[in-house]
Amino acid sequence: MYASTTNTGRFTDQLWDRTKDLRVAIEELEFLRRLGDGTLPPEVFRTYIEQDSLYLTAYSKALAILASKSPDPRTAAFWATSSATAAAVESTMHDELLNGGALPPREGEPEHSQTCLAYVSYLIATAATESYAVAAAAALPCFWIYAEVGRDLAESAAKVIAADPDHPYARWVTTYGAEEFQNSAVTARALVDEAAESASERDRDAMATAFTIATRYELMFWDTALHPQPWPAS
Repeated sequence: MYASTTNTGRFTDQLWDRTKDLRVAIEELEFLRRLGDGTLPPEVFRTYIEQDSLYLTAYSKALAILASKSPDPRTAAFWATSSATAAAVESTMHDELLNGGALPPREGEPEHSQTCLAYVSYLIATAATESYAVAAAAALPCFWIYAEVGRDLAESAAKVIAADPDHPYARWVTTYGAEEFQNSAVTARALVDEAAESASERDRDAMATAFTIATRYELMFWDTALHPQPWPAS
């Protein structure tokens, strides 16, 4: 059984400790190392951006559902604003990268990878069918892990830009370290802590499970950009 928040401090600290092995595996991913140092092949980066665009479209729907379940207007406003940002602002950046001529062209429309489809389906289903607290815990890894990984990526990419100002994607990677994104991760974490305070022990266990599953998907999402798992032939 997952430990009570009264024994070990913040509930989210427990979630972080619980997923340590997964987070170490994320930090060691070849994809992230090569994304940060600028050696990721442009066609792989394009695949990642395509999948991330598909992901964000669905993630924004999960966040919108989460906003509708929020316990108060302040909380609802945060999730709703995050939903709008995922749908509009970040998607615009992706469109500029994909259509700006810096990356190799692609024929046809991109298709969800197995991991992308599984991840977004899980998030939307959790937001729609579970309690607010569980849905918030499932949404948190995308904020928190991206923020943690993003700081290192932004530093690495800044060095790449210094050596090659025209690098096709390093400047985009530096946005991972943006203060707004880091602040959003802090707020999302605080809201999950608040939800845990009023949640039942059963719901806290479910929150821990949801956070862990979403963290697994974070690992798989990044890894399959470099090591794709093709769908069976139709």
